[in-house]
Amino acid sequence: MDTQVRPVASRRLDWLNGETARWVSEGILTEETAERIKGQYVASHTGSLTRVISYLGGAFLGVGLLWLVATNLDALSPLMRFVGIVVVWLAFTAAAETLPLARPLRGAFRGIAAMSFGGVVFQAAQSLQVPAYEPSLVGLWGLGALLYAYASAGLAPLVVGIVTTMIWFDWQVVASSESTFAGVFAVLVGGVVATAMAALHDRRQEAFAQVWRLAGGVLVLGGLFVAAIPQIGDRDLGWSPVLLGALVIAVLLAALAMVRTDGLSRWEVLASALIVPIGLALVAWDPHVDDLGSVSGEAWLSAFVSIAVYVVVAGAVAVDGSVRDQTLLVVLATGALVVFTTMQSFAVFAPIMSGATLFLLLGVLLLATGFVFDRARRGVAANLGEALS
Repeated sequence: MDTQVRPVASRRLDWLNGETARWVSEGILTEETAERIKGQYVASHTGSLTRVISYLGGAFLGVGLLWLVATNLDALSPLMRFVGIVVVWLAFTAAAETLPLARPLRGAFRGIAAMSFGGVVFQAAQSLQVPAYEPSLVGLWGLGALLYAYASAGLAPLVVGIVTTMIWFDWQVVASSESTFAGVFAVLVGGVVATAMAALHDRRQEAFAQVWRLAGGVLVLGGLFVAAIPQIGDRDLGWSPVLLGALVIAVLLAALAMVRTDGLSRWEVLASALIVPIGLALVAWDPHVDDLGSVSGEAWLSAFVSIAVYVVVAGAVAVDGSVRDQTLLVVLATGALVVFTTMQSFAVFAPIMSGATLFLLLGVLLLATGFVFDRARRGVAANLGEALS
């Protein structure tokens, strides 16, 4: 009987090969049966390539639509401009939800629809003589994208919604309080919200959980990055109703996540919440670095503490991504650590040691830490195996 060969992702095929080899070694399967199972699958990169091309095309088309609206289309009347962008928005939404499209193309169409909704919002505001540089317009765009994401179970609208909502939130907080301190606080609180949302989605919507978790990592690492800059500027925390409301929402979501989840998800939420006061402490600590040619002992201590905190947090994000098999989290943490170390080498250590020296020292520290953790992990696994045997 002919067996249909099915294309699967290379990572899944590697997993299957490893598992069948283990089953053969344990006597669960014979060599012949294992070969027959593996012969039904073949590695394929077509789906990944199609997904990348579709999403890139959708992103370029969506940005192009927004750009087209931003240029005001002087050749058309305001009514025609508004009608035109509404037609585009509705057309892509209808096509994404009704046509029998391939999954990557459907996702791209949903992303275009979510981005073109922003064009509708800004064009409507322009027609109503609302100032274009108004954070509430971005907030309305983000809210619409999030509603569409959950109504359609679409990842692309979710990404658009999270990005635009966080831009609105931080913009609104900084504009209303005129405080850099408040801006960092807003980003870190957003990290708590995103991490709690990821935990709440873990059991039923794993794909949404991954997007929210990545957003939480970006916000946490981004907030700490700004908090550790010596020349951050204003260090007075200016409260605003938006910031207070977000803090209340973050506390409620974190508490709900702690109650409804367990294991790694609960630890993620707890860690993101603990990072908020740590980040605020880094902002409040002013090492008085006014002249890069003269670095005080306090500036030294501040920089070393900032780097230590960032190494620990970035390492935790990378480990989290590795445990959850979420490669983007690992890439994010690694890239953020490299950029942060580079920034610190120029901001504080430039008069004392070269950036290369700082990277060498940090590399030695990371390798030593990795060796110690690996030895500890092996010891725990061995002891656990003996206890269970």
